[in-house]
Amino acid sequence: MKQLYLRSRSLKRLFSSLSPSGISKKGSTETSIDSGKAEPAVKPAPKPTWRCFSYEEIHKATNGFHQDNLVGTGGYAEVYRGELENGQVIAVKRLTRAGNDEQKEKEFLTELGTVGHVRHPNITALLGCCIDQDLHLIFEFSSRGSVSSNLHSTQLSHEESRCTAGTNSPPMEWKLRYKIALGTARGLHYLHKGCQRRIIHRDIKTSNVLLSDSFEPQISDFGLAKWLPTEWNHRAVAPIEGTFGCLAPEYFTHGIVDEKTDVFAFGVFILEMISGRKPVDGSHKSLLSWARPYLNDGKLEMLVDARLGEDYDINQLKRLTFIASLCVRANAAWRPSMTEVITDYLLFFIQKK
Repeated sequence: MKQLYLRSRSLKRLFSSLSPSGISKKGSTETSIDSGKAEPAVKPAPKPTWRCFSYEEIHKATNGFHQDNLVGTGGYAEVYRGELENGQVIAVKRLTRAGNDEQKEKEFLTELGTVGHVRHPNITALLGCCIDQDLHLIFEFSSRGSVSSNLHSTQLSHEESRCTAGTNSPPMEWKLRYKIALGTARGLHYLHKGCQRRIIHRDIKTSNVLLSDSFEPQISDFGLAKWLPTEWNHRAVAPIEGTFGCLAPEYFTHGIVDEKTDVFAFGVFILEMISGRKPVDGSHKSLLSWARPYLNDGKLEMLVDARLGEDYDINQLKRLTFIASLCVRANAAWRPSMTEVITDYLLFFIQKK
């Protein structure tokens, strides 16, 4: 039989070599679990801090994956809130994507191999995984929900409302919007430059950035993420996946992926933070097509969320709109890197102040 959960012996053998208890003390060889193809190691792999959970643990924590604990759904997974016996609150991501078992395992290992290597304050922390009964990833739970659910607080879905205080919240203040933009930029810079290998997220958007208790943004959901070997300028992927309104032109038309794919999406992310508008509105008009005339004409105040009134920093607005206009350039070569976004624009501006 080829049922997925009867084939998990091979997964368990792999985890015995990747989990903290199974790592060689010498640590001289780095293992890639992205696609099965060898890629040159960039940095020595740090000792993973995640562990393998039993199905009984996460089943009990989520009250049997009860619908009352369902806090998010997507094309690839369902996310449940859970509480361990020690009181720790967790988020359990259960993969649900249809397809053959082999493909499902590959996608699980790809995401685990990506998020399992990252360690940064602006990246959601992986606590572990479970391969019994189904395929699960376990993360720290973000009680404040996503940036999207807080930014669009008057338009919450039932699922989003479970992670936030309610639908009558005041608009997100400007100071917090700027903090989120800066933290998200730092997280993206880490993925592109600070990891063992270059990671392209491919789905940067406000619903994939969570907020910690201190409102620190944390990039999450690496279901579409791709490794990019050092010697490659880009890679072509198929099928084209992501969020309409956030897709870079070269990716949408040709499937070309590199760091500039995320840079484009970050530009749309900034415009959403400024305006409070979603990437695509109810009339199917994209945020970028709405914002571009104001950017071109220098009418920056017209981009600001009307709910804020005059309660925003004009200098920060100028800086963010300038960065956004660079990031959403049609030609990828003309977009800045995340290093340039942070050091030449965001941090330079902060230091000047």
